[in-house]
Amino acid sequence: MKVILLTDIKGVGKKDQTINASDGYAKNFLIPKKFAVEATPANVKKLEKQKADEAAQAQAELEAAQALAKELEKEPVTISVKTGGNGKLFGAVTNKEISLALKQQRDLDIDKKKIIAEPIKVLGEEEVSVKLHTNVTAKVKVIVSER
Repeated sequence: MKVILLTDIKGVGKKDQTINASDGYAKNFLIPKKFAVEATPANVKKLEKQKADEAAQAQAELEAAQALAKELEKEPVTISVKTGGNGKLFGAVTNKEISLALKQQRDLDIDKKKIIAEPIKVLGEEEVSVKLHTNVTAKVKVIVSER
C-alpha cells in the first residue's frame, strides 16, 4: 500500500515521503497513529501544493533577507563610548549595543544573536557580520567613537 508519511519514522522514511508499506503495517499502525495517510490522488495533489507553497515562502524569505542585507550595508552605524585617558574603552562594544544602535539609528530590528562579532575593545572602524538567513550574511560597518 502506498502511503505518504506525515512525520519522520526511523528506519521507514522522512516526512512527506511516499513509501510502499505492507497493508497490515499501514492500516494497523501508520494510519491510525496519524504517522501517514494513504497516497490517494487527492492526498498526493495536496502534498504537491503544500511543497509548492513552502518553496514560495522560502523564496520570499530569502528575497526579504537579501533586501535587508542591502539596507544594512548602505551606511555605517556609529556608537559613542566612554574612554580612558589613553583612548582605551571602558568595557567593550557588544552585540547587544550594536543591535540597539541599529534600532535607534536606522529603525532596523536585528536580534543580537544574529550579529556575529567579538566584543569591540578599540576605537575606530570594525566590520561585523549579521546572519540574516542560512544563505545571506550582511557586513555592517561599526564606527566606535569617543564621547
